[in-house]
Parts: sequence; structure tokens; C-alpha cells
Amino acid sequence: MEIATIQWTGEQKFLATSPSGHAVPFDSDRESNKAAGPMEMVLMALGACTATDIVIILLKKRQKLQSLEVLCSGERAAQPPRVWTKLEIVYRLRGALDENAVKHAIALSEEKYCSVEAMLKKTAKITLRYEILPPV
Repeated sequence: MEIATIQWTGEQKFLATSPSGHAVPFDSDRESNKAAGPMEMVLMALGACTATDIVIILLKKRQKLQSLEVLCSGERAAQPPRVWTKLEIVYRLRGALDENAVKHAIALSEEKYCSVEAMLKKTAKITLRYEILPPV
């Protein structure tokens, strides 16, 4: 079993330690805004999860990926619990890339590999789009 530890550091601030031993600050008070809040971290986790899949899949497909930027945006429910209800993932890829390889990588991430997206699909409608920019 994996264990994350969350230590209250005062006010609405916390220091989380991941199962692998990495410390991450959280600030649930959006007015003081000293660190990302928990739901922001979920949005970032979505982007990091799918970005990892895309990079690995495209490298296995021998694509010449130069850069990848993933933008995750969303809307939350108006009433508690304020879960994500609508999410959009935009992939900005740069390189000499075959469009079908990009589409396939995104589909594999969405349908098979991204565990964060699999969880979020239970409460949110997720839309995806991509832009392929020319190599530099």
C-alpha cells in the first residue's frame, strides 16, 4: 500500500510528502495563495499523467518530438463537493510528427494509460484537442 503524509503547517497550509518521499506544499486558502491548492494539483496531475503517456508513446513510434506543452482547463461544480465537471486538454506538440501517430498516442492515453483521466471521467466531461507545430 502506498502512503502519502499530509502535515498541517498552520492556517490552511499543508506539507504533503508523496509515497516516493517528495515534499509538496499546499495552500487551500486561495486568498493567501502561497502554494497550489488541492484541486489545482489534480488539474496539474492530469496534465502530467497524459503528457508522460504522449512522450513515451511518440518516442516508441520513433516520432521526432521536439517539445510538448499540455494545457488543462476546467470548470468545477458550483456546490460542494466542488468536483471537476468539465475539462479540456490541449496538446501543443512541436516536431516532425505524423498526425496519425499523434492521434493514436492521445487515444491510447485517454482510453488506456492515464489513470488520472480515468478517475476524472467519473465526474467530468473531458474534451481533447491538439496542435502540431512545425519543427524548428
